[in-house]
Amino acid sequence: MTPYGVTHLVPLAVFAVGLVGVVAVGRRRRGTDAPGTLDRAWAVAVAAATVPFQVVDVLTRFEVGVSLPFHLSDLAWMVAAVALWTHHRIAVALTFYWSLLTVQAVVTPSLGEEFPELRYFAFWMLHLLVVWAAAYLALGLGLAPGWREYGATIALTLAWVAAASAFNAVAETNYGYLSEKPASGSALDLLGPWPWYVVAEIAIVAGIWALMTVLVAPRRARVGTV
Repeated sequence: MTPYGVTHLVPLAVFAVGLVGVVAVGRRRRGTDAPGTLDRAWAVAVAAATVPFQVVDVLTRFEVGVSLPFHLSDLAWMVAAVALWTHHRIAVALTFYWSLLTVQAVVTPSLGEEFPELRYFAFWMLHLLVVWAAAYLALGLGLAPGWREYGATIALTLAWVAAASAFNAVAETNYGYLSEKPASGSALDLLGPWPWYVVAEIAIVAGIWALMTVLVAPRRARVGTV
């Protein structure tokens, strides 16, 4: 896919419009802490929109470096579905914080396939639904995480970094771009060579997540989420 070509700009426009819409819907439903029919239908839709694509991809075009669910975005849709279904604090926090990395993938995608290939649709369905879920839960419903959830997210993310790095070393893959930067270019190009760009990315992301926590903490207190 050509970055910022038509097949990139159209999903970006859909992403922006959908983002505004889900926040508006969430704000109208504030005060209802328990998951409702909409939330659980959305959770099912997230799984239904991603699992079939991934199953078909594994069965028809399996590549050890692409098809396995080891990218953080693959885990993000799973926790997003759980967060929508349960409103569990940790699941909501993971969806909220990990959506930042998903936004980066939306803005600077590393995607070798073009419209109308299967992986093109799978990529955009997965990434847009995760960010929309995060915006709906945290900014719409006001189920924003606090510092305890921030710490849990840091710990779980570092565990993923360790596991994905170990798999990359054994299988000679590049899940999470932890072994090398995307060939198409990304913000990682500004952070120096490996492994320093990985260290720098972790530090920067942890700092941005901390800022996100500070910004949403007052919102969290106002809606009575503890």
